[in-house]
Amino acid sequence: MNFPTNEQGWAALTQWGIEPRMNDLEAVMWRGEHHPELSSSGVAVELMASVPDWERFRDAHVWGTSMVRRLRQRVMEPALPMGLPAWVDDPEFDLTYHLRRVQLPEPAGMRELLDLAQVIGETPMDRTRPLWTGTLVENLQGGRSAYVLHIHHCLMDGAAAMQLFAGIHSNRAEPSPDKPSVEHSEPEHRTPLALAASDLTGQLRGLPEGARRVVDVVGGTLARPVRAARYLASVRRVLSPPAGAAPSPLQRHQTGRAWRFGILDCGLDDLKQAGRTVDGTLNAAYIAALLGGIRRYHDAMGIELGDVPVAMPVSVRRPDDPPGGNRFAAAMFAGPAGTRDPAERMALIRDAVLSARSEPALDVLGKLSPLLSRIPSVLLGPAMMSAMPHPMLSASNVPGLTEPAYAAGARVDRMYVFPPLPAVSMLAALCSYAGTSCIGMNCDGSVFTDTELLWKCMREGLDEVLDLGRTPQSPAKATRPRSRPGNQHGNAHADR
Repeated sequence: MNFPTNEQGWAALTQWGIEPRMNDLEAVMWRGEHHPELSSSGVAVELMASVPDWERFRDAHVWGTSMVRRLRQRVMEPALPMGLPAWVDDPEFDLTYHLRRVQLPEPAGMRELLDLAQVIGETPMDRTRPLWTGTLVENLQGGRSAYVLHIHHCLMDGAAAMQLFAGIHSNRAEPSPDKPSVEHSEPEHRTPLALAASDLTGQLRGLPEGARRVVDVVGGTLARPVRAARYLASVRRVLSPPAGAAPSPLQRHQTGRAWRFGILDCGLDDLKQAGRTVDGTLNAAYIAALLGGIRRYHDAMGIELGDVPVAMPVSVRRPDDPPGGNRFAAAMFAGPAGTRDPAERMALIRDAVLSARSEPALDVLGKLSPLLSRIPSVLLGPAMMSAMPHPMLSASNVPGLTEPAYAAGARVDRMYVFPPLPAVSMLAALCSYAGTSCIGMNCDGSVFTDTELLWKCMREGLDEVLDLGRTPQSPAKATRPRSRPGNQHGNAHADR
């Protein structure tokens, strides 16, 4: 997927996040949030080759938040939990609160930058304001800077984030005097009580149609018992831990309270080529690299690791969906972390992912979200913590910008995404940017206590997978041709 900057990206900005209410999935993330163990806010870090002019950088945010109304809106809950949370303009929106500027002690490298990003990500968001903050970080080695964006997941998924970045960024260092402006209509005055009254009226009007749908569903189920039985079997598989997978002994210490950020880089084409050696995809190579690193860490701890539960977000976004928001499901499978041969590990992941994505009930949580989103917040968070399968790894893939972008004259060299840790030991996000695979990893420090060793192991896990694409494969490693859906990125994304 290509996300063009400037003119084409600008055209989508005014339509980005225009829905007046959250969808059910977003409401579950919002109402079920329990920071930090079940946080729904993540961090994006852009590494820039120079320091942007501050006044120009600030003016770009004034323009961006005027184009994208959602960035000036806060959440309003109905007086009664019969309906979904609404987005309303914040009459006290203050850009000086949301846009910050800090300088790290010199000389600051990536480790110091990531440590700061961890603190920002672990800080609870003010739920009475628009759900984002942006921090320009200066004094990085080599005259570089970074932009740390802290944003709530209920605003966007990975694909929506790239839609936003494409519109906000420029494809040139020079100013763009032709940037459009937009006149928003006067906001509708809404109150929690008025929202509840509207919800009640809408539900009363919808009772006949709802009853008809129930009759249709029940009648259809009774008429097709074999199909219903298959779907229910799929529901059990989707909602249960993957067969044959077992958690790591280290997960007994999991708390979700100690976030630790790490990064990996490699060429996008190099990772694709590694996947092709077993007739697999970029995703198979990417997840194989992560599992290889996790297994190496366990080896160093004297722990033999077998198959572990792995989660992978899968996009259900359609081409005609409006930009912004969240549209994804979650696939679960047994990750062959104990398989030491990287080619065999990739082949197993390839088949496991294809099987998980073909489940009829893949989006069952999306279908249940209208019910889950109405559970009171005080009950929803603990219920989700106890019901979630607690995978060892969750890995998402965000197809990003294909050409270098600029922020107030400064060239963006890397773009990393660090998702939260909702009941998972490590959550990684691959964001492709201008031909580079930028992998951001957020791990639970109570599980991976020696993070210096962990990052070394993760680098080695990636290198052994990349080596497969650099050397000819023997006939014994050849695999049968097979079709695969989607492009080389697949449809996985982030998040969360």
